[in-house]
Amino acid sequence: MQIYGCKKCRLWQGTKHAVPGEGPLNAKVMFVGQNPGADENEVGRPFIGRAGKFLSKTLAENGIKREDIFITNIVKHVSPKNRKPFDDEVKACLPYLITQIKTIKPEIIVLLGASAKETPRIEGIEYIQVIHPSAAMRFTKMGERFRQQIAELAKRIQQN
Repeated sequence: MQIYGCKKCRLWQGTKHAVPGEGPLNAKVMFVGQNPGADENEVGRPFIGRAGKFLSKTLAENGIKREDIFITNIVKHVSPKNRKPFDDEVKACLPYLITQIKTIKPEIIVLLGASAKETPRIEGIEYIQVIHPSAAMRFTKMGERFRQQIAELAKRIQQN
């Protein structure tokens, strides 16, 4: 996979692993976050740190199996100090994300947090923006809203 050897921007420098994403290639639902974190960089898998565990737990509480969804990020390498990716870094990675979306053809794309709004819109796909799990863990009101959003997502998935 080209992502593993990508050097289109500075993010690959000093990283251990690219994190392309994971899940079934026929997933009905795709989750897109901002960028991998330190835990993800160590292992090469998306959303496995504290926020990922919280996301997986919340999904399971609503009858959504993590292994049924495809989960990825806009950029595929960790950013220094987990900062928001710069515009040129996002631009360098977008072709990978577009290829993933076109390959998987999800019915729904869930945008995790405001930074995921950079995800290109493709006709015929429903886009849902939810609070990022890390924010939901830190702030009680956001946590409550996040749980509501995932519950609403579960209902939508059952309808499709």
